[in-house]
Amino acid sequence: MFGKLFGRSGERPAADPHALPVTRRQKGGTYKVRALGDARVLALVEAADAGDWEAVKTALAPFDLGRDHQVLSELADLDGVQDWIGRAAEEDKEHRATALLISGARHISWGWEARTAAQAVNVSREQWRVFHERLHIAEEQLFEAAELRPEWVAPWRRLLTSGRGMSLGPLVNETRLDAALRRDPLDLETRVEWLSQLQPRWGGEPGQALAFARDALARAPQGHRLGCVIAVAHIEDWVESDTEDVLETPRIQAELRAAADHSILHPAYVRRPGWQHDFSMFAMALSLAGERHTVRRVFKALDGAYTGGRPWTYFAEPEEQFARRRRA
Repeated sequence: MFGKLFGRSGERPAADPHALPVTRRQKGGTYKVRALGDARVLALVEAADAGDWEAVKTALAPFDLGRDHQVLSELADLDGVQDWIGRAAEEDKEHRATALLISGARHISWGWEARTAAQAVNVSREQWRVFHERLHIAEEQLFEAAELRPEWVAPWRRLLTSGRGMSLGPLVNETRLDAALRRDPLDLETRVEWLSQLQPRWGGEPGQALAFARDALARAPQGHRLGCVIAVAHIEDWVESDTEDVLETPRIQAELRAAADHSILHPAYVRRPGWQHDFSMFAMALSLAGERHTVRRVFKALDGAYTGGRPWTYFAEPEEQFARRRRA
């Protein structure tokens, strides 16, 4: 009864048979999520780390890599994949598209590792050279993957990132955005990447990103993770602002509550591998907004799970910020 009164089911989500056990918590009850918290993803990462292409293909069986961006990111961020994945693409003609997709995504991440997160004026000429060299390779591989598997959205979403890094301009990047959204109009990762491109620091205008996010939410069915775009848009506004408490307004708090209720807190929301990242976006946005009610539900669902990466890396000490805001 009380669950219905407060707009949520009184039942806990069913236990996930593939969920990785929490082996060690930090002081304060937090822990770092590994391999999207999923045993199948962990098997995939371990196979890739060993350079075992046959084991990688076997481990990929439960996933649709052409659409599952989070699983692809686990491979793209894994150091060493670039040393063997090109050979797999050349030798395995049947699975060439998959190998090219992995290699292209890895070369983008690898390129950003060379460039670093420093401001452009602080990036050396040699860093820029390596950065662009790796992005050029990524673009060639992703375009071929997209040609081989025209139904995939993942190559186009990654091409948005390389296009931003190479400053290819709005016309090229808008074409890539359209290509991605034709394949999946509700794709969250594509829209989150485009939010970055709409920021003033990348040439956008103030207010563009939030308008884009609101339009996306209006298209999302209840329980769809696309509602996370609202959280990301407000976080990006906070990053752009010189005012620490820019999000602490009743209007923004209400909008974030409504978006969370529409998406991650709705009974129709499905917890797939990596669901903690969706909750983490709202946890950060709601805490930045000084919201005191829905944020408790979000942090309670996370139960100390720290996802790493964006958006928490916008802080100088991301894990400490997560723990502090969870306690608060």
